Amino acid sequence: MKAKMKVFGLFLLLLCLAAPAFAGGRGDTGGSAAPTGPVTIELWYGAAVTEAGPPPADWKVLQLIKDKLNIDLVLSALPSNESDQDVKINAAAAANTLPDLFMVRRPVWQNIARVGVIAPVDDLYARMPNRTKLQYDADSRGYTTINGKSYGLASPGAIAKNEGLLIRKDWLDKLGLAVPATTEELFTVMKAFTTQDPDGNGRADTYGYGAFIEITPPWEEGLGRRFDSIFGAWGVAGTWNLTRAGAGLNVRKPAYFDALSYVKRMVDERVIDPNWTSYSKDDFRAAWKQGRFGVMREQNAAYAAESNYAPFDKNFPSGQWIVVDPPKGPGGQQSVGVYIQSYRIYAVSTKAMNAGKGPAIARLLEWMSSDEGYFLLGWGERGVNYVLGPDGAPTVTGIPDESRGFTKPGMQPFTQLRNMVYYNSEVELLARYPTYKAPTSGKTMSALTTLFDMQGRAWTPNIGADALPSPNADLKRFYEQGVVEFVTGSRQLTRENWNAWVAEFDRLGGAEWEKAGIADAEVNGYIR
Repeated sequence: MKAKMKVFGLFLLLLCLAAPAFAGGRGDTGGSAAPTGPVTIELWYGAAVTEAGPPPADWKVLQLIKDKLNIDLVLSALPSNESDQDVKINAAAAANTLPDLFMVRRPVWQNIARVGVIAPVDDLYARMPNRTKLQYDADSRGYTTINGKSYGLASPGAIAKNEGLLIRKDWLDKLGLAVPATTEELFTVMKAFTTQDPDGNGRADTYGYGAFIEITPPWEEGLGRRFDSIFGAWGVAGTWNLTRAGAGLNVRKPAYFDALSYVKRMVDERVIDPNWTSYSKDDFRAAWKQGRFGVMREQNAAYAAESNYAPFDKNFPSGQWIVVDPPKGPGGQQSVGVYIQSYRIYAVSTKAMNAGKGPAIARLLEWMSSDEGYFLLGWGERGVNYVLGPDGAPTVTGIPDESRGFTKPGMQPFTQLRNMVYYNSEVELLARYPTYKAPTSGKTMSALTTLFDMQGRAWTPNIGADALPSPNADLKRFYEQGVVEFVTGSRQLTRENWNAWVAEFDRLGGAEWEKAGIADAEVNGYIR
């Protein structure tokens, strides 16, 4: 906490020093004349597969970029955990050591844009016409515009509604249970998965539900998306309600207490994997592949893509996950969770722009969106890692060595930058989610079919919630720590205690945060 406060203090100092530069458009023209010779561009990227390693030092693409674009590209992967990403970028911004080009989440981007350490990129759009046409439409530019200037390059992000509630069908069958339709039926199933040895190994080593805390503020609430299907049963999934009848913060609604009480019951009766408060994303995914729990909310490719499903298939050839409807709550409500239309922001540091690196950055990004860069970064070497199928999409069918197919785990480091070129094209969906035979069980699997199944379930639209104001640091910490303390027993969850906590939440700025969010949502037409 002391480290975070120190970073925050440095930010206040930077704000005072850099405000004139921001107001005057510091870095507007791309800085000084472009340097001669190779241009070094340091890139902090978001890894496509966090558990895979980075591209190797002798990766052919790096030499190609140097030879063709006159750029020395220096790569560093951001941490897999979003909060760790935020800390890293905030610290670099406070120390004025940001890299030339880097991925950044919008709440952090909003802060660092205002202190002048990232540059306007308006001049870059015209320098990369093909990429701009494919990725940077009017909505994209609007997403990163402050005071009429664009301070980031926003590419289409994750596909909407690409997660779902999954359950171990083989465990249901073994215990003679039906797919649960309500929260009470779900609890019965989770209890059985915990106490009745569904994997038949004679040990008490399974749990009903698996999760970890994954929060993307300001639109995912205090326990995060992995619990959204629970909170959705009470109509309080996500941070914000953006309906005309109920606009505001869900945590301030009476139904939130009921949903939180259900989660506490899960904890008290030990039907949830007790490691949920300490799991990272990678820990969580390792756990379900090891058969630790039987109900979870997971992303389509993280579950069903060949390289991700392979460990589970090897461990449990007879195992079977299925996508199910989210449970209905006492009032008949149900939702997998909230969804938005997201963008992935890459920002250019003011230091890089003032050093004349703007044209080289544009040149790099434009090449990434050329046919050569698009397929090379997205799928690897043609004829080695893929060939083009009859539908024009990359496929591993027909390559000389199937072990080098782009879908194989060992090939993941070579496509770690694919999130910088993908824009959810038809080619990507067909190639990204190919149908395949699971190697051990022989089951036919498809992450694309899984995606369509997940998208067809009940969801809650939350368009614009990611653009609403974030809480201040003290309020955010109070909110996120508080709900965890209530469900884990550090605070006693009673109506009286909860009402007192909400009152303290308001005193720290909760009511004002809600008021500001509603006003912002009204102005931007997010409330429907």
